[in-house]
Amino acid sequence: MSKEHEEYIKKIKKEKLKVTIFRIAILILFIILWELLTDFKIIDPFLTSSPSRMIKSLLEFIENGTLFKHIFVTCYETIIGFTLGTVLGTLIAVILWYSPFTAKVLDPYLVVLNALPKVALAPIIIFWVGNGMGAIITITLLISVVTTIITVLTGFNGVDKGKLKLMETFGANKFQTLRYLVFPDNLQVLVSALKINVGLSWVGVIMGEFLVAREGLGFLIIYGGQISQLDMVMMSIIILSLIAYLMYLAVSKAEAIFKKSMN
Repeated sequence: MSKEHEEYIKKIKKEKLKVTIFRIAILILFIILWELLTDFKIIDPFLTSSPSRMIKSLLEFIENGTLFKHIFVTCYETIIGFTLGTVLGTLIAVILWYSPFTAKVLDPYLVVLNALPKVALAPIIIFWVGNGMGAIITITLLISVVTTIITVLTGFNGVDKGKLKLMETFGANKFQTLRYLVFPDNLQVLVSALKINVGLSWVGVIMGEFLVAREGLGFLIIYGGQISQLDMVMMSIIILSLIAYLMYLAVSKAEAIFKKSMN
């Protein structure tokens, strides 16, 4: 490694460290300001809660042993919905790519399903699946699967026509074209679909827990609002944000490792 290369890498690492420090500093300043504003009654802690009150609420849930159960339930539902939505959506996109005629027939239905608020289907889903975890996972699946189909299929159809013609000239069949051209050419699209589904899965799970759950972070949010315990609501929202961020970091890390292995 040349000296210039080493200096460039050091510069990049220094820049990343600088960004991280500023992010943490902004978060700490925000928390301190929030606490001070509530302590001096500049803002009403009943309406906005405060960091100290949320920590107190957190400790109470840890002491009674229910917090980790709520976190586990929500994470389990999210991971199942995320996995099913991504895998099923990608498989359907592959099928539609294989059959352009089927894709044209189903295109308006996909657009309508994508635009339709999934919460409108919740009563039907609850009636069909039952009032429990199955309904929550189904709602999550519906939210993520249509977006995955549209995103992945658009990427597949956007492959360079010249490359497709070249594969056809060499006698490649559909499966070979998919394996050796379409999939490699759309790795970034697939990763983007994963990142999108992280957020959509959380939306679906929390929406489902609002409607039918008796446990989970979404249940704590809606229950805390019903009994005017905003400390519980804010605590649950913060925990949700942290877990969602960790999931995003995991997907980003997987993307970086995959890119490195491809190079």
